[in-house]
Amino acid sequence: MYFLETASAIFIGSFLLTYLTIPKIIRIVEYKRLMDDPNIRSSHNAKTPTLGGVSFFYTIIFVLFFIHGRDTLDEAIYIIPGLTILFMIGLKDDLIVISPGAKLIAQVFAVAFILVNPSFTIHSFNGFLNIFEIPYYLYLAIAGFIMITIINSYNLIDGIDGLASIVGIVILMIFTTIFYTTGEHFFALLSISLNACLLAFFGFNISSERKIFMGDTGSLIVGYIISILTLKFLALTPDAYVGLPFLLENAPLIAISILIVPLFDTARVFTIRIANKKGPFSPDRNHTHHVLIDFWGLSHKQASFIIGCFNLVFVVLFIVLGSKAENLGMVIFLISVIIILGYVFFKYNYNFTTLKQKILLKRKVGKIKSSIEKPKKNRLKVSRDKEELDSK
Repeated sequence: MYFLETASAIFIGSFLLTYLTIPKIIRIVEYKRLMDDPNIRSSHNAKTPTLGGVSFFYTIIFVLFFIHGRDTLDEAIYIIPGLTILFMIGLKDDLIVISPGAKLIAQVFAVAFILVNPSFTIHSFNGFLNIFEIPYYLYLAIAGFIMITIINSYNLIDGIDGLASIVGIVILMIFTTIFYTTGEHFFALLSISLNACLLAFFGFNISSERKIFMGDTGSLIVGYIISILTLKFLALTPDAYVGLPFLLENAPLIAISILIVPLFDTARVFTIRIANKKGPFSPDRNHTHHVLIDFWGLSHKQASFIIGCFNLVFVVLFIVLGSKAENLGMVIFLISVIIILGYVFFKYNYNFTTLKQKILLKRKVGKIKSSIEKPKKNRLKVSRDKEELDSK
């Protein structure tokens, strides 16, 4: 009962703080002309205020102050430095744009603060693919990769109105349920607070009159918190999993299913860009949400709603399967789904289609050239033979 009262206070406080301060951020951004100018890749046509993520930062800092006593190993103290680093780098990127390399370095430093806290250490994979105990150095490599992947994946899906908010809300709802069930109330309250921020922001993001984007300032912060929650979920002790409705060994697959939308979209666009000899962070309109808008003719709200619903249904499906199925069978199922999704969206991209057409055209030209050159060679051979006979 005490937790529910605290959770309600945290939710209402976070929602109101975000909701009441975003209009002030919009006015400041408009006054200082710090708007986001549309370009050829943009999904919007008018100059739009950004920096909505600023409200996320100070709201989370306030919440960490009030819930600090609920953490067991001073997790709040370790979260604040990384959160501040990403806030600063995101703010700079929204204002003057920085290179992907600089952002990656900042992410490494932010992640390092989390990895050194023993609360997040993954000691075992609990039989996932027959893997149990793992050494500490391997944990650092795996956990660092997981966190940086999640941060960048979430950052990349922030491309249309409402999408990052809806996907974040779905993910945080699931993590809130997981951490409440396992008794990790500090992380449940952290999830609730960020969820309230996204709900308050969502109304402005899809508004036609008071629109604002969260920008890199917001997407990096949300991605960072989600990566922390994911790592904590994987680091739970076997005793904590007793109340959860899936097998302990399936926890990594459940984590992937929770993050399926940002992970699939990032894997897809990175594959397309690398196949076309471009950098993985080079901009284009090959994201899944761009496909739904450009090829299927959906609006921003429709595309965001469909993707959010898919994320929720996918998680529920995997939790149901994870309650009984062996993890090898679930891995095969997950790979099959990804292959099917990859095939469905394969024909809906500019780069691969162009590349495929070029390859087919090159082959046809090659066949035509060979068919022309072959008779020429035969004629030359006949004429040479004739000349040799005449000379004799």
